[in-house]
Amino acid sequence: MTGMRITGTMISAGALALAFCGAAMAQTPAAFTLTSTTFKDGAMMPKKVANNTAGNANCVGENVSPQLSWTGAPAGTKSFAITMIDPEGRGGAGVHHWLAYGIAPDVTGFAEGETSKESPKYVGGKSTQGVGYYSGPCTPAGSPHHYTFVVIATDFEPKELPPGLTIPEFWAKLQQPGKAKAAAGLVGLFVKP
Repeated sequence: MTGMRITGTMISAGALALAFCGAAMAQTPAAFTLTSTTFKDGAMMPKKVANNTAGNANCVGENVSPQLSWTGAPAGTKSFAITMIDPEGRGGAGVHHWLAYGIAPDVTGFAEGETSKESPKYVGGKSTQGVGYYSGPCTPAGSPHHYTFVVIATDFEPKELPPGLTIPEFWAKLQQPGKAKAAAGLVGLFVKP
């Protein structure tokens, strides 16, 4: 076997290639992600996140909104929106538990319990329950429902949209060209214990 002679030129070329790859990787935008410390994606949510509506035996919690945080939003995002939907609710008709929009681009999350009430950090939409803040699960006993949380990076100015939009009305606004920039989601499960 013949030995291979490594020259300074080969080392320099290799170093240059590695540097180029590193620079290219550094320029790749991070994935837009949504996470929670209250529950893991695809796992059961704690009882405290369930609603506590008087007179409804399926509302067994404290209506504590989960902690949510997001990273990797696309450049040029003007505001964020968050939706929470139970697609299995009302026998498959779905329940829109929460819509918040007009969230400033420098906000990257909400603490646990922070969105269980109105806040100046977001504009409240109108849930199926008729409120503009987090409204937790009231899932009957049986199979767990899948509560889908989605954060949406938008091209709307934070105060551009009026309060009280329903999720379908908000989605219609997102159909305007360039308004929806990216989305990230996670799913929490819940069923009455």
